[in-house]
Amino acid sequence: MFWFLLAAFGIISGVTTVLFGFGGGFVAVPLLFALTTLSYPPGSLIGQSAMHIAVATSTAAMMFGAGLATFKRHREGKLQWGIIRPLLIPVAIGAIAGALLAVAVSGAWIQWVFVAYLGITVLDNVLRPGFMHKSTGHFRPMSPRANIVIGLGIGLIAAFLGVGGSVLSVPVMRRRGASMAQASALANPVSLPMAVAGSLVYVVLAWQGKSLGSGFVGYINLPALSLLIAGSWCGIRLAAPLLHKIPDVVYARMYILLLVLMFFVMLAP
Repeated sequence: MFWFLLAAFGIISGVTTVLFGFGGGFVAVPLLFALTTLSYPPGSLIGQSAMHIAVATSTAAMMFGAGLATFKRHREGKLQWGIIRPLLIPVAIGAIAGALLAVAVSGAWIQWVFVAYLGITVLDNVLRPGFMHKSTGHFRPMSPRANIVIGLGIGLIAAFLGVGGSVLSVPVMRRRGASMAQASALANPVSLPMAVAGSLVYVVLAWQGKSLGSGFVGYINLPALSLLIAGSWCGIRLAAPLLHKIPDVVYARMYILLLVLMFFVMLAP
């Protein structure tokens, strides 16, 4: 049952990667956390590291999901690299800091920061003008300073929580005129440097402590990672044709509803 759920949620991760730029993290982290805590005693080393394992494994899976989605969009000529390129280095630097911070704090802290961030993101997108309205489809470029600050923030928060670059990039791009389809497509290449940098930090730092046993590289659960990747590949292929067919306002509401669902999943005992 454990492995079936992982494969099924891998498919969902692939769908959310294409449609929302999540990189699978908002789906994979709650599931991996729940399944790890159910499968191992709370006092065991793996049980105590459940949130770190969930975040690290989700971040590693993002390298594949975001990479494949980016490749498909680039091949179709639908990525605006002039918008993406200035964010990449700041995102990678922020991701290193976020992963270092995540390893330094307890899993309980990460869990509650994750919940708080979901709640704040939902309220901000619903209450502040710009996100829930139909977009113009014309993106207003950001200043070099804004690219650095926003890129650092995306990398820091995404690597700390094990979620994709969409956690900040989609709301920012929406408010600068991008449609949901444009914002989601742009979020995946932004997630790539975060996923690579964050995964390396989780592997290197975990090796300095006690080994979690066979099947783990650092905090990364290899069997779970394999199933997430396989499912993600299927989900990306299923969802790709839908990207430009969903009405923009409906698309934005779906994004919010998914965040609300993940919020309550993480609150569940």
